[in-house]
Amino acid sequence: MIQAQFEKRQNAYSGFCVSGHAGYAEAGQDIVCASVSSALQMTANGITEVLGEDAQLQVEENKIRLRLKSRSREAALLLEAFHLQLTCLAEDYPNTIKITDLEV
Repeated sequence: MIQAQFEKRQNAYSGFCVSGHAGYAEAGQDIVCASVSSALQMTANGITEVLGEDAQLQVEENKIRLRLKSRSREAALLLEAFHLQLTCLAEDYPNTIKITDLEV
């Protein structure tokens, strides 16, 4: 199962940590993992490359964490859109993604 933990600060998304595998299909055939990976990369690239926001990005084996270093409405909205995308995927593919929100 993919574990996605989103951090919120004063009702605005400020980061995420995503780890694990969906287990929907074999490696290389798992459309849930591919969908999450694509949405995650678009969000991270949108924040760091398009918006030019300063963010802490950690990439490990099966784990990616992003934290905004400053408050940015645009970056928070991209994080909110990422949260919404994962929520939709979790509804469409039950037992593949667990989403938690953490107030920091």
